[in-house]
This record gives sequence, structure tokens and C-alpha cells, in this order.
Amino acid sequence: MTDRSSPQPAPDPIKRFYREARAEPHESGEARILLDGRPVRTPARSHLAAAPAIAEAISAEWNAQGDVILPVTMPLTRLLNTAIDGVSQAIEPVREDIVAIASNDLLYYRADAPEGLVERQRTHWDPVVARAEQRFGVRLVLAEGVMPVNQDERLGAALRAALPGAPVPLAALHQLTTLTGSGLLALAVSAGELGFEEAWRAAHVDEDWNIKEWGEDAEAAARREVRRKDAEAAAFVLAASG
Repeated sequence: MTDRSSPQPAPDPIKRFYREARAEPHESGEARILLDGRPVRTPARSHLAAAPAIAEAISAEWNAQGDVILPVTMPLTRLLNTAIDGVSQAIEPVREDIVAIASNDLLYYRADAPEGLVERQRTHWDPVVARAEQRFGVRLVLAEGVMPVNQDERLGAALRAALPGAPVPLAALHQLTTLTGSGLLALAVSAGELGFEEAWRAAHVDEDWNIKEWGEDAEAAARREVRRKDAEAAAFVLAASG
């Protein structure tokens, strides 16, 4: 009987097997990614294809690989695989997950002390909340602490109306939402109201305050950098999707 608690061996690394990656325009209006002229396929065997600007950036990820292919350094490729194989088959559940997160958003829950943290939250979060109230036509309820608050029942419908229906931008929006913990921040980036760097700082106000007070753990910093690259890839896809 297999001991499920035992660590599983890491998969063998994949050696680079191609010379050049490029994006080739397709009659669909998208561009397919080719490796030495052969189309790249997703894990579910669909063609890896995207809007031309996204496809060019994915090709750059493949060209940047060394002797061994490292998927962790290819956030755009991983995001498109998710969009094509996964999100395209689950549009409504993904939309509802974004609505659920935004209905109980990070930005609603405020610290009551220390004053420095309270002020940072106001500075980074209040403008995003104000724009969301204007966009959705509802007043958002803020609270001190972590006890759940009930938002206006009209918020859910307003959020749904703001969400993309196509798999690629929806996957990007969902990824940015989960990595920041905030649907409001992700939607602000998607709408062009907030740049990625500003949104990323806003998502980490509390964490950065704790780092300032107590110092930073090297492993946590490394994990955050990986998340940051994935979030930045999602923001790029949202901008390139128009």
C-alpha cells in the first residue's frame, strides 16, 4: 500500500528540444505559437494561441529558456493553458468566484490601529473603493476587523456586468483577483484606472507594514516574487486583450 504522506519524486526536467519559438498569425485573428515551425499544444492538446501581442510575449518566454525548460519562468504560457483548457469550460463558475471575492473584498476590512497602518490603508484603498462605488452605483460598507459585512444586494449584479465573458481575459482577471485578494483591485487594473505596480502595492499594504515592523523572511519573499510575476502576467493579458 502506498504511503500517501511520503514525498513524491519531482518530475524529470524537460530539456530544450527546439531552436526557436515564434508567433504565427492565424485566420482566426489570433496567433499560434510555433516551435521550429510546429504548433505548441496545451496539456489538453488544443493549439496554444492568443491575441498577437500576447502570442509574441509567449514566444519570448519560450525563446528565453535555457538548456532546461522551467515552467515557473513562463507565467504567460501557464495562464493561457489555464484559460484554454480550464476556464473555457467553466465560464460561469469562474465569474461567480470573482463576484464572491469582490463581494467580501480585502479593501472592505480595515485596521483600527496602529495609526500608520490605518493611514496607509486609507491612502491606497479609499480611492479604489470610491471609484468602485461610482462604477457600480452602490455604497460599499467598510468595517474595522475581520467580521463579515453585508454589501448592497445590487453589488453582485453590477459586478457580473463588469466581468469579461471570453476565457482569456476572464482567466487573467480571476488570476489577478486571487493573487491580490481583491476583485476591486483587479477590476480597477482591467479598466485602466490603476497601474499594476500601484495595485500590487495596495494588495500588500498589511504585509509590507508587518515587514517594516518585524523584518522579511527570505522564503516568503521568494514566494511573493513568484506570485508577483504571475500577477504581472495577468495584468499584461488584460491590457493586451483590450
